[in-house]
Amino acid sequence: MSGKAARRRAREFALQGIYQWLLSGNSVPVIEDHVAQVTGFDRADRELFVSLLRGTLNNVESLQAEFEPFIHRPVHELSPVERAILLLGTHELKHGLDTPYRVIINEAIELAKGYGGTEGHRFVNGVLDKLAAKLRATEIAAGRS
Repeated sequence: MSGKAARRRAREFALQGIYQWLLSGNSVPVIEDHVAQVTGFDRADRELFVSLLRGTLNNVESLQAEFEPFIHRPVHELSPVERAILLLGTHELKHGLDTPYRVIINEAIELAKGYGGTEGHRFVNGVLDKLAAKLRATEIAAGRS
C-alpha cells in the first residue's frame, strides 16, 4: 500500500475518532482503542492517526476559534461531520507544516465528499481556503511567485 493511501486512511480514522468524540464525549484513549479495532486500521499510518487525533482533540477550543470567523453560523449548528473535518483540517494547517496546505484542503474535501452532506465539501473548501490564507500566508505567497 502506498504512503499516500496509508495517510488518507489515517485521516479517515482520525475523522471517525473526532466524530465519535463529538457525539459521545468519550476520552481520547477509549476512542483510540475503539478506532484501532476497526477493519482496515492496520493499513493506516498509525503514527499520523495518533498525532492527528490527539492533536485535534486536545485543542478543540483553540482550533474552533481559528475557523469560527469563517463560518456564518454558530459552531454547534454545524453537522458533526463538517465540524470534525474542520477541526481536523485546522489542526493540520496549524501543526502539519510538513504537509502542503493544498494537500490538507484536498484531503478535507475528499473526506467531506465521502462522509458529509451534499454540499458539505464546498463549505469545507471555502472555510479552509480562507483559513489557509491566514495560517499559511508565507507558503501561499511563495507558491504564487
